[in-house]
Amino acid sequence: MLALLSTGLLAGAFGYGAVNVAPTFAAVPLDVRLVFHAELMKMNGPVIQTAMAVSTFGSLLLASLTRGLPRLLAATAGALTLTSFLVTRFGNVPINGQIKVWAVTSAPPGYTALLRQWETFNIIRTCTAVAAFVLLLVIVFQQARRPAAGAPLERAPSLG
Repeated sequence: MLALLSTGLLAGAFGYGAVNVAPTFAAVPLDVRLVFHAELMKMNGPVIQTAMAVSTFGSLLLASLTRGLPRLLAATAGALTLTSFLVTRFGNVPINGQIKVWAVTSAPPGYTALLRQWETFNIIRTCTAVAAFVLLLVIVFQQARRPAAGAPLERAPSLG
């Protein structure tokens, strides 16, 4: 449950950001975007990084408690959320630091290339988080279709 909940929240947060926040960044004047981006990261940074850590831990814990295909899917989900973390930590976060400076000064020449790079990192981490969530959902649906341990199997109707 921990893996599914935290990864679902992570995928939802990244998905919302990719579908709603990022396009809004492009629609407002640059100074508004920079100030909003810097302020958003104050809360977003710790919350999202915690969600990524819990998602990775939960998925890897699930992998250690399962066997077969569920183990492979859970381990892959853990690797994907770890990828989200690494992309964020080494891709988005350094750019966020620069944006924070630009918000109180001004953007340097060529800033659009760096903003595009941030958006590329954002798409990557969103896709890895959503893929991890989908893998965990596959485990849940696969387990839901199995009969419970010790439950009697349904018998075919008797002909006689």
